[in-house]
Amino acid sequence: MLKLFISFFLLVVLLCAKDKVEIYASSVNTKNDIVRAYDGINVVYKDYYLTADNATYNRVSGELVLIGNVHATKGSVYKILGNKATLNILKKEKSFYPFFMLEDESKVWISADKGFAKENDINITSGIVSGCDPNDPFWKMEFTSSEYNTKDKWLSLYNARIYIYDIPVFYTPYFGRSLSKERKTGLLTPNLGISNNEGFYYQQPIFIAPQSWWDLELKPQIRTSRGSGLYSTLRFVDSKVSKGEISIGYFKEKENFFLEHNLANDTHYGFNIKYENNNILNQLFNKNFKGQSEFFLDIKNMNDVDYINLSNNDSIQGVTATHLLSRGNIFYNTDKDYIGTYFKYYKDLTIETNEDTLQILPTLHYHRYIQTLLENHIIYDLDIQSNNIRRDININAIQTDFNVPLSYQTELFDEYLNISYTSYFYAQHSSFSGSEKISSGIYDDGLFARQYNIFEASTNLVKSYDNFFHSVGFSARYTLSGLEMTDGYYDYNKEFCSDSANKDESRCDFYNITDVDEALELDFTQYIFNSVGSQIVYHKLSQVISNKNSSFGELENELDYKVTNNINFYNDMFYNYKENSFSKVLNKISYKNSALNISLSHLFKDSFLDENDIISPYSSYITSSASYTYDSHYSYKVKMNYDLETSLKKSGEIGFLYQKRCWDFGLKYVENNRPILTKDNISSSVYDRYIYFTIVFKPFMSGRDADIDIELPNILRGT
Repeated sequence: MLKLFISFFLLVVLLCAKDKVEIYASSVNTKNDIVRAYDGINVVYKDYYLTADNATYNRVSGELVLIGNVHATKGSVYKILGNKATLNILKKEKSFYPFFMLEDESKVWISADKGFAKENDINITSGIVSGCDPNDPFWKMEFTSSEYNTKDKWLSLYNARIYIYDIPVFYTPYFGRSLSKERKTGLLTPNLGISNNEGFYYQQPIFIAPQSWWDLELKPQIRTSRGSGLYSTLRFVDSKVSKGEISIGYFKEKENFFLEHNLANDTHYGFNIKYENNNILNQLFNKNFKGQSEFFLDIKNMNDVDYINLSNNDSIQGVTATHLLSRGNIFYNTDKDYIGTYFKYYKDLTIETNEDTLQILPTLHYHRYIQTLLENHIIYDLDIQSNNIRRDININAIQTDFNVPLSYQTELFDEYLNISYTSYFYAQHSSFSGSEKISSGIYDDGLFARQYNIFEASTNLVKSYDNFFHSVGFSARYTLSGLEMTDGYYDYNKEFCSDSANKDESRCDFYNITDVDEALELDFTQYIFNSVGSQIVYHKLSQVISNKNSSFGELENELDYKVTNNINFYNDMFYNYKENSFSKVLNKISYKNSALNISLSHLFKDSFLDENDIISPYSSYITSSASYTYDSHYSYKVKMNYDLETSLKKSGEIGFLYQKRCWDFGLKYVENNRPILTKDNISSSVYDRYIYFTIVFKPFMSGRDADIDIELPNILRGT
């Protein structure tokens, strides 16, 4: 028997020298050109490992037939099962009857009548695919034929029918999906919705990834009663230290929807460019600077807020804004010096034009970090910023700030008392330009210079107890004005622009000087830590006493108290002595354990302005949320944000999610108050109400891509 086995093994190896095949069996016999093996077959062919009950090999055709309990494993990538398998060694072909394959990375299995493999391609006839338990799958996709490429792990199904248990729910003539986590070109999960105002909503993302360093996502959409549009995002990584993305979008309103809703624009468009580089100078100049250099860019533009509203169909995730800020910066930083330049560009979407909006294009900034003298008793630093403040009309300015604090510090009474004195030197210079005809003196180039003083004393005491540590700190800080000089713009406008009633006048656009408040600031802080160093209590009292009329500033009391391991309470309040009332009170309490997370907060503000029909001096806002994880399958969530002053619900959400290994199902009701811009340039708001259904067939879908939403009748509100 051993002789027969050895002869059979060597015969196969010699016949297939280029593609070595190793066959092991307990019993072998041969007749003419046919070799038969019995009682446990093991085959090693390239990176395949196969086992079967019996095998037959034809020396002429090079065909190896495995029969009974066939198992095939390709590396650690996937496994194939069948009752019969045919391997043509010469033609490099493999067939399995019936066919069952498990892809290890995605845990997707395919069961079919027949599977035929040649090189990297597997053709599959009439079968089922799923990611669930093969014995009783919750969902499955039946197909008439399928193709799978083992190299790029791309699965194609033809005439695919999706079943939930045995109930058919969807048909598509073609379905393609990669079983790899690597980025692949193809269709992403569509987004569906129904709205009483906008009709049926369908968005079909198209993902294009031809190379590893960039990809493009196209998101065409249609809203049958409103219009259609296209949003796209290009993402790229152009080096090891830099990356960016470019997003653009366009939406065209149908004429009847545009007129019926009195919208400001019948088209909505915009773009967003982002780029960052974490080693910009070394990369540009091919040098090896030791300091840190970074570049950041974020440019935004759009014609109105509906550009954001229409970018997706999720009124919670797509948070809208009525003001845009584009900015960019580049800097070089060492342990001694910082050099940077920045720009900021503002756009208000609620006004017709931003030609009179002040822009900072750019800022030049130099900072010298803290230096010491006299054995660290004297410290100083230097900061210079120059802002080029521009706008399309009226006056522009170049404004430069110069700041040098010089401090002396020491300890007394065996370091129980720390004292310091700081002399601040501050100057600002402004030079003006523009074609506006102005009165003499208002916009003359000017210089403001000031010296003022700060005296500070502090102490900190720590005591250890059996189960906790207690730390107490006291500090007193007194600010004393010193010398001051003005000329030009600052001298001419000082009295006028220092009056708060004139702060919105155009001549005060560049006047940002405030008086030094000669005042005493008193702070008391205390901490309590448990025996393992976790904070239990943080408490702070802060009081400012001004020399001006010996008035008291607002008293601040801040408390952060960890009541138990699960319960936390936070409070921050400001008391105004003049009004004999609180100007701000924030309370927040939360409970958190492994299953339950509850948070409730309330913010109250009083501006102490006179109340009228347009402006209320009060703000009163409640935010609340709760989530509960019942077990590994069920989770629940509820949120509500409510404006008590206007009796307006700002947003709300309630829902649940059921999760299994191969599928998720969720139901969520959402309310959200979002802004819009009408044709009359009036800011209004629409109260959206949606029902979201989440259905996820894993691993073919992800939670963020699997929402089907139904919009309920909404309410138009003016502000």
